[in-house]
Amino acid sequence: MMNKYGLIGKSISYSFSPGFFSEKFQELGLEDHIYSIYELDTISAFPDLLQQESELRGLNVTIPYKEEIMPYLDEIDSVAAQIGAVNTICFREGKTIGFNTDAIGFEHSLQNQLLPSDTKALILGTGGAAKGIRFVLEQHNIGTTTVSRKSGAGVLTYEELNPKIILEHDLIINCTPLGTFPDVQAKPPIPYEAVTDKHFLFDLIYNPAKTAFLEAGEAAGARVSNGHEMLVRQAEASWDLWQST
Repeated sequence: MMNKYGLIGKSISYSFSPGFFSEKFQELGLEDHIYSIYELDTISAFPDLLQQESELRGLNVTIPYKEEIMPYLDEIDSVAAQIGAVNTICFREGKTIGFNTDAIGFEHSLQNQLLPSDTKALILGTGGAAKGIRFVLEQHNIGTTTVSRKSGAGVLTYEELNPKIILEHDLIINCTPLGTFPDVQAKPPIPYEAVTDKHFLFDLIYNPAKTAFLEAGEAAGARVSNGHEMLVRQAEASWDLWQST
């Protein structure tokens, strides 16, 4: 019998996860383990997937289902419930349980790069990943302001951003897919002319390694970091959870 793991999402053929876990299984000599991509047109197809793939032992969840998956699970871990998003599913005693390892990955990748001056952050995007980012920042007493294409309670639109707001926020985090391969010229529409060497720009995107967002920050002298280490850390945390079942 195979031990099946995988990633559910939409338009995710580019994903890092299958290569990462296939390599891990090979290194550990786990020939009866396999990791696959499960493209779902809608999250309502999730119950059918569970019926078809009875040998599933663990799943990751990515865009656009980190929030939509939650009502379909039997239980939600308390941290994932606080965050409001799930990116890892464990199968325990016949139940599906949702966890969030994005927060773990982000915290580990961020902790050695923060400066004492990094006290306020702009979070670009409002999806499931952005929720995990905000949770970690608040745990570190870093004030957050969310930016989105659409206005909302406590949310700025990109049109409302100005140089003053950029200067007031030392940390700028891109949680949108803008700039992901193959559309590598795209970047969030912020006033980059206000970015200085006092800023730290963090992009959750890992392909390409240096997005147009990060290139613009680097050109202004800012510290920059992509999402590769975060991705590795969250994947390792997912594996640890699956192994504890």
